[in-house]
Amino acid sequence: MSKIDGLQRRCSGVLLHPTSLPSGSGIGDLGPAALSFVEYLAAARQTLWQVLPLGPTGYGDSPYSSPSAFAGNPLLVALDPLVEQGLLAESEISSLTDLPEDHVDFGQLAPLKRNALETAFARGRDRLQPEIEAFKAQHAEWLDDFSLFAALKDEFEAAWTDWEPGLRARQPAALAAARERLTQRIDFHVFCQYLFFDQWSAVRRRAAELGIEIVGDIPVFVAHDSADVWAHQHLFKLDELGQPHVVAGVPPDYFSATGQLWGNPLYDWEAMAREEYRWWIARFRHLLEEVDIVRIDHFRGFEAAWEVPFGETTAVKGQWVHGPGEAVFAAIAEAIGGGPPPVVAEDLGLITDEVRALLRATGFPGMKVLQFAFGGGADNPYLPHNYLDPNCLVYTGTHDNDTTRGWFSGLSDAERAHVCRYVGTDGAHISQDLMRLALSSIARIAIVPLQDVLDLGSEARVNTPGAPEGNWTWRVQASQLTPERAKCLAELTTLYARV
Repeated sequence: MSKIDGLQRRCSGVLLHPTSLPSGSGIGDLGPAALSFVEYLAAARQTLWQVLPLGPTGYGDSPYSSPSAFAGNPLLVALDPLVEQGLLAESEISSLTDLPEDHVDFGQLAPLKRNALETAFARGRDRLQPEIEAFKAQHAEWLDDFSLFAALKDEFEAAWTDWEPGLRARQPAALAAARERLTQRIDFHVFCQYLFFDQWSAVRRRAAELGIEIVGDIPVFVAHDSADVWAHQHLFKLDELGQPHVVAGVPPDYFSATGQLWGNPLYDWEAMAREEYRWWIARFRHLLEEVDIVRIDHFRGFEAAWEVPFGETTAVKGQWVHGPGEAVFAAIAEAIGGGPPPVVAEDLGLITDEVRALLRATGFPGMKVLQFAFGGGADNPYLPHNYLDPNCLVYTGTHDNDTTRGWFSGLSDAERAHVCRYVGTDGAHISQDLMRLALSSIARIAIVPLQDVLDLGSEARVNTPGAPEGNWTWRVQASQLTPERAKCLAELTTLYARV
């Protein structure tokens, strides 16, 4: 494969999940707040917005633990446009305006948002029927299974492996009976998906008008309790009851003596190959209708995955099992028009020569993270003087890191001194210093979390891997999106020829 033409220009962007946008209804959404944010990015002369996964959230309110690899998150549906359409009254969303503005309280938010969407559904299902039917026809490949899965989850309030045997095994008679019994619930979930994708399309159109491309996200693994696994059980390593034979994780390392046990089911790559990777092709094709560039989370899973027997309480007793390698990307490339997909590969963590070879074979840009660069020797691959190939993407930090200011304050004296010597700073403006270091590097793409643009501390951290709660709740305040911060980023962007 050749390198991706669409990722050859020198550019920069900002990382922010839409739930973190400011709005008056308890969570960032795809209404005026998102449209205003793309205007802010344009003022800062940015040409990329990295949004992370946009699907429904699962365990820990994480967008990386979703009941669907295709669906959108109904919590992101903006309600103000529904008021303008006459589907809701102001009084019917007043309870949402009383929610906190500085963080997302998912426990309070979810039932209130659902009640509002159900009210809008009751008023809008007939009025919007032609548009909804067209949407259903366009997305039937995944929407039929997802909407039934979501309706059954409402009914049973249990994982699909605990449903009655006929539904668990997807027997045609059981599925037909469920579709008849749950028609209204199915239609409600279709309605929510229609609203999500309609509003997201408007955001993306405005971004395109302003020259801003969207960087989306594909996590390699999917949740076991998901419409994808339930609908495609033969493509995963499951037993006859739907339970995994093996689950995903990472082996013991310097950071964890027992490794990390993620619990996702593993793909049966031989079954995937027999179907010519049809599910993966559908997944890429769908996401590329919604975003411009795809970041693959845990790219190394395509070369090999750490498989742990189901039922183990740690990841110690696992083994590396090879994945499809370049074959899956060749199939995707052929299906979407012959050229390689516009992909950025997350190649952090335990990376072997085999993973590096796969990255070279695909031509995908890998990732550099400046927060990983300091405290060691001059040969650290994340130090910018070691970037020998511009075909990479540099971050100050990612959504899994602390903010730069928070990270810097937590360093040891020796690490902090290394940063200051390397960057030529006293650390008083460390967020701007690392932004400058990223944007001045030869890396073709530079992305900065919004928290660093705004010079925020650890209070603005969005995710701490391994923490069971408190993640994905941070929200930016509209007052923090000042013209001065946008101007600072714009000047660095212009200075280092990223426009």
